[in-house]
Amino acid sequence: MTETKLIDRFNRNLNYLRLSITDRCNMGCIYCVPKDLVPKLSHQDILTYEEILRLVRICVNLGINKVRVTGGEPLVRKGVYQFLKELNRVGGIKDVALTTNGVLLYDNIQKIKSAGIKRLNISLDTLKKEKFREITGVDRLGEVWKGIMKAWEMGFSPIKINVVALSHVNEDEFIDFADLSFSYPFHIRFIEHMPIGESRMKNTDPLLITDIKKKISTMGKLVSVDKESSDGPAERYKFEGAKGEIGFIGAISQHFCESCNRLRLTASGQLRPCLLSDINEDLKIKIRAGCSDEEITETILKAVAQKPSTHSLLEDEKISVSSQMSSIGG
Repeated sequence: MTETKLIDRFNRNLNYLRLSITDRCNMGCIYCVPKDLVPKLSHQDILTYEEILRLVRICVNLGINKVRVTGGEPLVRKGVYQFLKELNRVGGIKDVALTTNGVLLYDNIQKIKSAGIKRLNISLDTLKKEKFREITGVDRLGEVWKGIMKAWEMGFSPIKINVVALSHVNEDEFIDFADLSFSYPFHIRFIEHMPIGESRMKNTDPLLITDIKKKISTMGKLVSVDKESSDGPAERYKFEGAKGEIGFIGAISQHFCESCNRLRLTASGQLRPCLLSDINEDLKIKIRAGCSDEEITETILKAVAQKPSTHSLLEDEKISVSSQMSSIGG
């Protein structure tokens, strides 16, 4: 393996790749899907698994050692379980994790485990059946919860439940979510809603980490948990006596840009150095033009060189990200 090269202009070591393998999803969340549906990528517009694995190997040779597979919903793509197995075989990767909405989890949990996945992030914004349908457009909360329980029984760890804080939508459930950490060893993570692309969300003031902490403060004292070197941006806490943890991701109010170690590869082959910026480099056009690994490496380094020091969402309310979250991979 060559010497690590993914050090950006601000001396951040980029060792984490978020890998979107599809822009398709079996849900239609109000903060992700706009009123006028965005056309989905055609089959030829998305990277093949072979192309993805080649790009991953190039990135690993540059110092990437952590990969998270996302979508859309990654489990809707045909052949995903064999792909996950092949991804886990790539030398130099220390951690492969999966983010899912959980709808297909229960029926496929053994395939996921057999593919070598140990860590799961599950997106779940409500524990109420009717509200789940309002947020996602489908009535599948029961299937999601069955999948979470099955994953827990099978020893997946950690299981992180990602809750996007939606003003006037799910703020009445924050205590219910936090209470799960007393019964299960789950990591309940509250995430500030980020204004990415078009959506069906009403224009309301966002719920920030301070608001969320205030709402759950009645449950007891939050004790800080030391972060590990492989941790992401979440501030980690736990209630005294709880089995699980509480996490807060404040991309808006407490942005973590100075320690960001991520690159994002979209299903269409765009390498994005920052989630909250439309800057990207097209790797698909390079790989399909027959470019060598060295030429693709130069394009990756070009993307790294463009990674901004911080996002601009707090500086100007007019600045936003035009790409859809479903196409970026979160």
